[in-house]
Amino acid sequence: MQLGLVGLGRMGRAMGERISCAGHDVIGYDRDPEISDTRDLADLVSRLTAPRTVWVMVPAGAPTQDTVARLATLLEPGDLVIDGGNSRHTDDTEHAGQLAERGIGYLDCGVSGGVWGLDNGYGLMVGGAPELVERAMPIFDALRPEGPRDEGFVHAGGVGAGHYAKMVHNGIEYGLMQAYAEGWELLDATDVVDDVAGCFKAWTRGTVVRSWLLDLLVKALAADPGLAGIEAYATDSGEGRWTLHEAVDHAVPMPVTAAALFARFTSRQDNSPTMRMVSALRAQFGGHAVRPAEQA
Repeated sequence: MQLGLVGLGRMGRAMGERISCAGHDVIGYDRDPEISDTRDLADLVSRLTAPRTVWVMVPAGAPTQDTVARLATLLEPGDLVIDGGNSRHTDDTEHAGQLAERGIGYLDCGVSGGVWGLDNGYGLMVGGAPELVERAMPIFDALRPEGPRDEGFVHAGGVGAGHYAKMVHNGIEYGLMQAYAEGWELLDATDVVDDVAGCFKAWTRGTVVRSWLLDLLVKALAADPGLAGIEAYATDSGEGRWTLHEAVDHAVPMPVTAAALFARFTSRQDNSPTMRMVSALRAQFGGHAVRPAEQA
């Protein structure tokens, strides 16, 4: 299958490589000419054979909105656009309608896997019409982890469902990271426990708190046992806030997610050991930048 890929950053480039390794023809466009296969979006579209499929992997908000609007003028009826970024689910309705006016299909796809997805595969949550999902399934199968499809892929529902599911996924992620980080701070604060890193490593097998995030925590501690090289400052990319907005709208109590988000706000005021760990975990699973401690 042929795929046009817009956005060749950390995630996009790795995803393109994984899709190519599965035998598909990937043609990429990026604003950086050093890594782009094409001059611009028009050149990208001209190199694709109809019916075209274009995957958009750029930052949420204006960059995605501008890209979709431009593609609406370049693509033809029967073509398909997939937004694989972290767009807010309410944007998907607008994008789908904008493209539908020109006979162009639309899918939204929440993607999880971070910088490790190239080797391990990506968890995919897709929203849109079943026939469009089926059409793009060769690409989804190339991206997802090996094994049963339903253990790494879900057609979550109609337009917006994929990004909604990814939003909730990231809200849960906030809470899990916060719990691990608080446990690390307590173990590090007591004089009863001598081997803090060893405790976390011992939890990676056989315990009820084992997880991939725990594995990454152990990796972070192996690289920097006291996390002294990381400033206690953690950003948020928006999904946690959106999750809480939805929780309020639906009267669903989410105190863990709320506390985790507010803790990130706290990290921007004080030098918190807990938030050093959260920052370290974000760097491990997503390649997110951390602030060196000496710049604090």
